[in-house]
Formats: sequence, structure tokens, C-alpha cells
Amino acid sequence: MPLKPTRPPRRWRATAWRAVALLAVILGFVLLTGWIDGGVGVVPRRMLDQARFPFANALPGLLLAGVLLVITRRLLLSFGLVLLVEGVVYGVNALKVANLGTPLLPADFQMVGQLRKGGMHLLSGYLPHSPWPYLGLLAGLAVVIAMWRYEPPLLPRRTGGKRLLAGSVLAAALLSLLLGVTTWERLYNGRVLWLEPWSAMSTAKHAGLISGLIMFDLHYGHGQKKPNLALARELIADYDHPLRQRLQQPSAGPGDLPDIVVVQSESFFDPTIMKGYENSDFTPNLRRLAQHGTSGELHVPTFGGGTIRTEFEMLTGLSLRYFDNLQFPYLQLSHATVPSLVRALNRHGYDTVALHGNDPAFWNRTAAFKALGFDRFVSQASFPADAPLDGKYMADSAMTDEILRQLKDSGPPQFIFAISIEAHGPYDIEPTHTAERDAIAVPAGIEGRDKLELQTYLYHIGHADAELGRLVKQLAARRRPSLLLFYGDHLPALSNSYQITGFVDGRNMLSQAGTWLLIEPQRPIKPVRLDTASWLLPGILLEQVGIHDDAYFALTQLVGPQLATLTEAPGAPPPTEGEEQRKLDQAMSSIDQLRMSGKLDALLPNVLPPIGGVAREAAPAQPQAAALGL
Repeated sequence: MPLKPTRPPRRWRATAWRAVALLAVILGFVLLTGWIDGGVGVVPRRMLDQARFPFANALPGLLLAGVLLVITRRLLLSFGLVLLVEGVVYGVNALKVANLGTPLLPADFQMVGQLRKGGMHLLSGYLPHSPWPYLGLLAGLAVVIAMWRYEPPLLPRRTGGKRLLAGSVLAAALLSLLLGVTTWERLYNGRVLWLEPWSAMSTAKHAGLISGLIMFDLHYGHGQKKPNLALARELIADYDHPLRQRLQQPSAGPGDLPDIVVVQSESFFDPTIMKGYENSDFTPNLRRLAQHGTSGELHVPTFGGGTIRTEFEMLTGLSLRYFDNLQFPYLQLSHATVPSLVRALNRHGYDTVALHGNDPAFWNRTAAFKALGFDRFVSQASFPADAPLDGKYMADSAMTDEILRQLKDSGPPQFIFAISIEAHGPYDIEPTHTAERDAIAVPAGIEGRDKLELQTYLYHIGHADAELGRLVKQLAARRRPSLLLFYGDHLPALSNSYQITGFVDGRNMLSQAGTWLLIEPQRPIKPVRLDTASWLLPGILLEQVGIHDDAYFALTQLVGPQLATLTEAPGAPPPTEGEEQRKLDQAMSSIDQLRMSGKLDALLPNVLPPIGGVAREAAPAQPQAAALGL
């Protein structure tokens, strides 16, 4: 009697066909992902000499496609849908690189939650104006729908639990990757792939965008490195004597404290640092007022966007250089209270107000300003209904009007932190006065859209500079003493223009410093040149006001000048450090981590000087205004 076969040959052929089809689609997916990425380390030809690079870059997509395959049983539909998602991610990445000079980072995905909080209005201006990307997306959706409708299933409906098991394993692997389980570091690390912590752009170029995202998330997205207590104690001991001397200075009494106005001017910088604009005069008020106050270069931790990075440093005195996991600090803060300049001023009786003509929910400012200690937040809805716009956003003139409206002639001293928005990109939005914009000359070689964007930007900062002059004139005429700090949060995203012209100092756009000014309109002084960093501004401001009892801010004034130039935008070439500077940098990193966690005060000298300084003499307003050239 013939033996009964254990498995029909036809079933073997069907299984073999499925395996071959699956392997072919997997290989095609890896190659297509590398082709879409375009990075030198993952393009299709790299499968011949370093296959692990393109495979690692495609692995998250493979896992997701595998889960979809188990659910839908359709091979091309599953992988096609993932390729469409990848295309969107790479498209967003291209927009970020074009506008900000850096690729996507894990923290960027927190922006998804901001789209319903005013973010869509702000970010939509950066979307492509050409219809082709949208038509391509629609075509991709049409193909996916057709696959869903017409593609025959690859896998049988009933598999005796094998599909469920395979889907569970794939889903668990994908979830562990997304959650940053450290096991994945065996593949996603700088020894197996390519990782440059100081350059997300170089990492993405060599390891692939998706591998770069995973590595930055695994290595820098979860938790914070622990402070080195020994280094922190050593630094404090080294500066113990000068620190105590500063703390023992009498602080100004309540009656001697000036009103403080801080203006964070959107994308403001002095164009004379660009080749072709060396002798330009787009900021005449800044230049004139610098002759009566303290000013210089300002090193900031961002470029083209990420305003809250500079803002966070200014308000806290903490350097983001020491917090790898805080790409967007207001979105990632988990502390109910954050040590800040605002809280230091609150302790001295200041009424503290934040002012911004935009949606308060965007960048999570409502919650962040509460954590920082502000008494009030005046946002877009609280401005007059007829507050003028210029271009896409509220005009700087409206912000100046609101600052002057908020300032009182009696009561406690006031701290007003005002965030402008008129000069925010994109710069292809028509301004109110197009003839004024079109009359602005640009360097040779800048043409077409690049010319229009540069002209629009210069038009807006001309208004920012004019409002600076108007604000100082009004402050000088007040009877109450005032102090004004004005600075730009970052350079604007005019990458093409920068690449055409270059910069006077020969460095690239990510390494350029902005500008700042500190002036007492009623007490002009001889000009002081001081190059510094945004995280050092609070200490400088408190010193100028006459408040000397905050040990941390006093320490930043002693240590900071040696570290200021290390503040760079993400993606900038890493600064060269000497041995002493490197050691000081490491120690200050531990100091800042302890400060953020509320554990620093126990290490600092407990010196409480008596409050009460020498009252300032009030001089007539008119001669002071004349001295400022007003």
C-alpha cells in the first residue's frame, strides 16, 4: 500500500512562493528606503559593502510593515503604506533642513501635539507652495487604496495561531524600539553604525535619518546624565572667596529697584556680519544706543527656529548644553517649579509679566511660564482687537504699545518679558508696505525667492530696530527708573542667502552669534563691549539692577565668561576646548543639573546679605533723553 504524503506538494509550492515574495519585497523596501533617504551611508549600493547600515535604517519600517501584513494579510499594501509614511517623514525632514539647517530629532515629534495649539498656523507657512508634493501624496494614497481593494491576500485567514504569534513578536519588537529599550543599543550605536553626538546632520548623512533618530533617542532621549558631585564641590570651592564677596554686597532695597523690560526680538541680528552688508545700516537705533550701554555678540543655542531654547536659557540661566534631552524645554519640562530669574525677582517684590502676541498654548508657554514663576501672561487675546499685523504676524509696534500700557507709574517694581513675532519666518509672506520692502538692496548673486525672503526679513527687523528706539525714548521720559535688555533669539532661516554670501568671520551659519544690548535710558554710560551667551544674561541683569543675593547667578558671572563661546546651535561644528575650559565645562554641567533638580543650594555658600543699598539719584528726563540722541 503506498505511503500517504505528509504535506501536499502544492502546499509546499504555495509556502515557498510566499517566502520568496516576502523576501523580495523586504529587499526592495530596504533599497527604496535607502534611495529615499539619500544619505551616503545607506544608498542602495551600500548593500554590497556595509549592508547593516541600510538594513538598520529600514528596520523600524520593516517591523511596522510586518505588523500590518499580519493584520491585513496583504503584502504590497502593508509595505506600500509604510513607504508612504516614510515619504512624509522624509519630506518634513527636507523642509526642516532647508529652513533650519538640521535634520529631524526625536524631540521634533512632540510638535505634533502643538498643531492643535496654535502650531498649525505658525508651521503651515513652511509647507511647500508647489502643488506637486501634495499631488504626489494623493497619488500615493490612491495606490494604497487600490491595493486594499484589489490585492489578493498573501497569507491564509486561518493559520492555527501562527499569525497571532508572529504579529505579537513583531509588535513587541517595534514597541520596544519606540520606547527606547536599551537592548537596541547593541545595533544602534556608534561602533556598529555612525553616531556623531555633536552633529545630527552628519549622523543622518552616514547612518540614515531613521537610524539617527533612533540613536539620538536611545542615547540622549531618556533621562539625564548624573551630576558629578565631586566636580561641583570642587568648582564651588575654587570660587568660594569671590562668590562670598559678591553675595555680601548689599542688594538694592524695594524703593531703589528699577522697572525691567526685556525684549526678545524675533530672529534679530546685525546684518553687517554678512558679506555684502559690512557697511549697511539696517539697525541704526541699536548702533546708536550701544554707545550708551553694554552690548556685544550673543551666543545662543539654536538657529533659524527653536525660540524657546534661547528663551529658556535667558529666563533660567541654565545652559541647554548641559541637558542633552531638552531639545524643546517647555514641551519636556516635568518640574512643577523651575529655578529662574523670574523667581529671583519675585523674591524682591517684582510684579512679573510675560507678554507675547501669539497663541499662549503654542510651545506650552502657559504652563511653562507658570512653572517659571510669572505672575501673569498677556497673550494674543489680551491685546487690543485692532492691534496691527505686518505680514503674517502681529507688528512689533503693537508689542511696544502693550509694553507701555503694562508699565505703571506707581506700585511695586515691574519685570516685563516681551516676545516679539513680526520678524518670524517664513519670509515669503507679503508685508504691509511692499514698496518699502522692494526698495531694499541685496548682495550680488541673491535672486528670485531668496532675494524676496531676504528683503522681507530686513524690512521686518528695520521695524524691530525702530521700535527699540521708540521704546527707549518712552522709557527715558518716565519718572520711574527703567532698565532695558534687548536681544535676538537666533539668526533667521535664510540658509540659501548665507551660502551665497558667506559671513565676514568665515564661519558657517550655525556658528554665528547674535546681538544684545543692555541700557538704562535715564542713566546713559560710556559704551561697554561684552560678548556673552544667553544663559549668562540673567546674572548680568541682576548685577546691573543691584540684586546680589542669588548664589547661582553670582556663580555664573564668575564662571560664565570662560564658557560663553561654547554655546552653539545644534549641528554647529564642536568648539575647541582647552584642558582647563573642558574641566570647567564638565563641572558647570554638574552644577546646572543640580540646580534643575533643586539640589544645588545645599552646596552653595549660605550668605544672606542685608537688603538695602544706596538709592539712585534721579536726574531730569529731558537731559538724559538728549544724551541718548533722542
